[in-house]
Amino acid sequence: MALLHRPGATARQAKTGAPRTPSARPGLALAAAGTAAAWGVHRAAADVPMLTAAVVLGVIGAHLPRLRVFVRGNGRPGLSLAGRRLMRVGIVLLGLDLGLGQVLELGWATVVMVLAVVAATFAGTCWLGRRLALPGDQPLLIATGYSICGASAIGAVSEAHGSKEEDTAASIALVTLCGTLAIAVLPLLQGPLGLSDAEFGRWVGASVHDVGQVVATAQTAGPAALGDAVLVKLMRVALLAPLVAAVAMTVRARRTATPATNRRPPLVPLFVLGFLLTAAVRATGHVPGTVLQHTGQIRELLLAAALFALGSAVHLPTLARTGGRAAVLGLGAWLVVAGASYGGVLLTT
Repeated sequence: MALLHRPGATARQAKTGAPRTPSARPGLALAAAGTAAAWGVHRAAADVPMLTAAVVLGVIGAHLPRLRVFVRGNGRPGLSLAGRRLMRVGIVLLGLDLGLGQVLELGWATVVMVLAVVAATFAGTCWLGRRLALPGDQPLLIATGYSICGASAIGAVSEAHGSKEEDTAASIALVTLCGTLAIAVLPLLQGPLGLSDAEFGRWVGASVHDVGQVVATAQTAGPAALGDAVLVKLMRVALLAPLVAAVAMTVRARRTATPATNRRPPLVPLFVLGFLLTAAVRATGHVPGTVLQHTGQIRELLLAAALFALGSAVHLPTLARTGGRAAVLGLGAWLVVAGASYGGVLLTT
């Protein structure tokens, strides 16, 4: 009977003109395939972080002749869903990386240094982005990516601010490109700048964007550099929650309640509360190492799928129109964060 009923229901929908909700499955399947491909690239070339590979593959896939129409058509609902929802879950799980006790062992001088570097990078990049007249929320998002933790921070702030997908994708593409270049450039500067291995690690942790990029850069100077780099980086990650909360409160203060819903945006987004909760759980010291390992792998997969989806929203011809200005902003922000963190490391060691 059900089989006989469905054609009639479909016919009635056609007569009444009832809209059909696009399926998210095709886009989610493509995001899963892109994640698998990014994992394969990382396995084949360990120096290439999986999240970086995911963004690049998403951009490439969006411009392949056979995939382009699908990405912009039937695949878009699922890809947009992956870029939003999977990003939120990945950010929640990122809280389990915060070993707050270990971070504080570096001392209050290092904490103050990180706060100063983040503040200088964020304010300087926002100011320069506006002076360059970059469109939409790109100045805010690029400043967030450079000062906190790359693509993950951009995804979090774009959710809280309600940014357009195009602005989010363009910002992630720029920050990912510059962070990837840091893997090759910064190790070449350790000797000329006179940095010890530990100092180099702190410099990398304070200036490189994504956690995976920090690991790839710092490991070139050995385990001492890698350990300090990760701890300093986690300090910057810990600032993600207050930054997103501040953005959300700003949006809430500016946006009047709409007559349709009579609601304002939440004071603190739910996924930020989840991030703080998982960080608090990690701080108890009772989370088994195997659980942390497995959740870390799940987090990487979720973020890779989200970043592949966001990469697929990059439209290179559109990006090229602001390419010169974006490149100037990327270089300027890179000089600010690298210079401020270098000075901070010298003052605190």
